[in-house]
Amino acid sequence: MKFFITLIRNLLGAIIAFVDVITRGTKLKRSPAQQVQVAEESQKLALYQFFGCPFCIKTRRAMYKYNLPIQKRNVSEGSPYREELLQGGGKIQTPCLRIENNDGVEWLYDSKAIIGYLETRFVEAK
Repeated sequence: MKFFITLIRNLLGAIIAFVDVITRGTKLKRSPAQQVQVAEESQKLALYQFFGCPFCIKTRRAMYKYNLPIQKRNVSEGSPYREELLQGGGKIQTPCLRIENNDGVEWLYDSKAIIGYLETRFVEAK
């Protein structure tokens, strides 16, 4: 039974991801200098995610729209990033944005909170 649930979940996730890819809009345009700065700042961020998770897809879609080259880390069973998420963030829940700053590392859960953070930091501030 668990096999069939996993199969259905993965199939639906793949369909949602496919629809996301074919319906994406255009990326935010920045000057080359601004994009280099954004790319440098993005190196301090990592998105922990599941490929077919609708909330992760929503977050990745915003990252694409805002033209943010943030590293994506898959936390499926067997992935080394799964344990990293559990140890750092305290739970296996996706999406989760790992933010390195001067005070240490912050773990931000929830797609709305992550998208709001990215919008405030990279879109509104520029």
